Amino acid sequence: MKDEALRYHKKKPEGKLEIQPTKKVDSEWQLSLAYSPGVAEPCKEIDKNPQKVFDYTGKGNLVAVVSNGSAVLGLGSIGPLAAKPVMEGKAVLFKKFAGINVFDIEIKAKTVEEFVAVCKSLEPTFGGINLEDIAAPECFEIEKILEEEMDIPVFHDDQHGTAIIASSAFLNACHLQNKKIEQVKVVFSGAGAAAISCAKFFLCLGVKKENLILCDSIGAIYKGRTERMNKYKQEFAIETEHRTLASALNKADVFVGLSAKDVLTPDMLKSMPEKPIEIAKANPQPEIHPDLAKKTRSDVIVATGRSDYHNQVNNVLGFPFLFRGALDVQARYINQEMKLAAIKALADLARKTVPHSVSKAYEGEDFQFGPDYIIPKPFDLRVLTSVAPAVAKAAMDSGVARKPIKDFKAYAQELETFQSESRAFVRGVINRVAVYNSKSKKPVIFLPEGESKKVLSALNTICQEKILEPVLIGSSDKIQKAISKFNFTHLKKAQIVSPQQAPSFKNFVHEFYNMKKDKGLSLKQAEELMSQNNYFGSMAVYKGLGDGLLTGATDSFVNSVLPSLRIVGSAQRGVVAGVNIVLLKHRVLFFADTAFNIDPTAEQLAHIAIYTSQMAQYFHIEPRIALLSFLNFTDKKDQLGSPLKMKKAVELIRQWKPNLQVEGELQADIAVNKDLAQELFPKETLKKGANILIFPNLDSGNMAYKLAQQLGHGEVIGPLLVGIKEPINIVQRTCTVEDIINSLVLTALKVHAYRQAKT
Repeated sequence: MKDEALRYHKKKPEGKLEIQPTKKVDSEWQLSLAYSPGVAEPCKEIDKNPQKVFDYTGKGNLVAVVSNGSAVLGLGSIGPLAAKPVMEGKAVLFKKFAGINVFDIEIKAKTVEEFVAVCKSLEPTFGGINLEDIAAPECFEIEKILEEEMDIPVFHDDQHGTAIIASSAFLNACHLQNKKIEQVKVVFSGAGAAAISCAKFFLCLGVKKENLILCDSIGAIYKGRTERMNKYKQEFAIETEHRTLASALNKADVFVGLSAKDVLTPDMLKSMPEKPIEIAKANPQPEIHPDLAKKTRSDVIVATGRSDYHNQVNNVLGFPFLFRGALDVQARYINQEMKLAAIKALADLARKTVPHSVSKAYEGEDFQFGPDYIIPKPFDLRVLTSVAPAVAKAAMDSGVARKPIKDFKAYAQELETFQSESRAFVRGVINRVAVYNSKSKKPVIFLPEGESKKVLSALNTICQEKILEPVLIGSSDKIQKAISKFNFTHLKKAQIVSPQQAPSFKNFVHEFYNMKKDKGLSLKQAEELMSQNNYFGSMAVYKGLGDGLLTGATDSFVNSVLPSLRIVGSAQRGVVAGVNIVLLKHRVLFFADTAFNIDPTAEQLAHIAIYTSQMAQYFHIEPRIALLSFLNFTDKKDQLGSPLKMKKAVELIRQWKPNLQVEGELQADIAVNKDLAQELFPKETLKKGANILIFPNLDSGNMAYKLAQQLGHGEVIGPLLVGIKEPINIVQRTCTVEDIINSLVLTALKVHAYRQAKT
């Protein structure tokens, strides 16, 4: 770990952060806009109206992580310089999980006054301040002064971040252990910043003050104690006979540790009543080792600060999303209502079905709400869309928001754009399908792999959007058991069809036999094939019992697509192709053919290009087609290879579809770089650059999209089928649940496009 961590941080460029411009500065004109003289205009507007700073600068999405390094987790008072890697790490988490920009600021401030003065001077620059790793009790004073005297959110994560996540874990643990919060007895080991903040939240959640005992390194905090007391500890002094941690824990329901390793002994744990709750946050070694706690008490729910055990109380579940919500409503500060909203949102999320993408991030481990899963995982993308809106709404309801959100559904959808290009793209498609559904019936999609957990998990997610009606093909018993086992609550009313038990089975068999008997298919063979899920599903779509089909998650591409090709068939001249959508930042590209035709003819390429242009139009994207080659506009009649083939394909497209924007043959860089194209070929027709790339053969198309994905950091959706008579798509056997969700959404859109084409 030591060697890997040092190598990770030292790898060039050193550290974990860099600054990137958000606007282009590639010409003299753009430079004049970004700096002198153009920059004077927003300056004058802000001078007239200071609120305009949020319109013309990045202040509204910029947070300062400020520390003096006086209490770095697990390392103590190491000073501001040595604390810098931790603060850079904090900045990375803000950006990774919530899209918030951060400057880490390490300061030589030894007194409260010095620290406060620095932070107050930063207010014009930042939209919020995250205080980090500051020793107690100074941290309490610093935060209190800054909250009172600054007009932007100030948040001490070591106090409140820990408290928010621990409180969420506490709520769900009490629920699972069937303990009423107003009756539980809680004992804290530790009386520092985090412990005191946790204790305050527990009281807000309903714990009675007389049932909560704080213990520091010399024992219980009680009324009348004078040794090593301060006003913050004094707030929790109660009338009690307990003087030690061991005494206080006897018959206590909940232990919360924010102190030191091994302070909780097995005997102490045994003294707690039935179904105890233990949250041990000391790092890296908790107050009791999780394995020892479980060995001592099989009925205990254990949470720690460690990532290698269940129920990690991890601050990253809090601060990025709390600030996201606060910044988006331009909150003046982060109040108790906003923190409580975050607590409840996290607790509620943990009780919902966990997406497969989360399991994938944790080596395939299944997560279900229970003793080993009481708080969400950091890589659950739903944390952002659950917590940030809850915080924003609480800010509005409590009167600290300066920029209220009018449409929370739209806001939650906007938050998805921070997570990935594909999620933003697919969200737009979902919204479009919902509009179509309001004017027409929902698409009925057949899924031949109804017994697959991946497919069921994807369906359970997409069915929450209510944009399609699924029909699961497979064993009814197996599918129902899987739905129940994995708590796929949104599939409980889904239609399930077993081919041989279906009323339409015999008719399907005879239909297929009549279609293929001239090619040697026997009635027995037709019956055998129709009992297969893919054949049955394809025939159901062909006969109009469903609108579309999605398959491929459990079998090879060829085996998955063959039944649809044999039954449904191609739309024109036998040309079916695969299209991959490549999503780059601020750019959508369509790559074809990436799945079917090894060495297509010019005529086939022309059809593929036209089909792909129709797909682009599904998404309201103006198609601009480039047919690619290794030469630009060759005139050689004896030229071998792709150039002449691509030139002929362009001629055919212009003949068949004269209104389409198409150019070729072009080299790839000319096709996608409009400035380069205009410089070299001023008469070239694609003034905005191509967004549909047609490749001369399967080798080049398949390689290109994979290179764009791996080297260009593009996100890829597909392959999606074009040229087939009905809305059918095939996912790859290596697909993720997210891939299936994307393909389901696009298949639903395809259904509406086909409906419009028929009318």
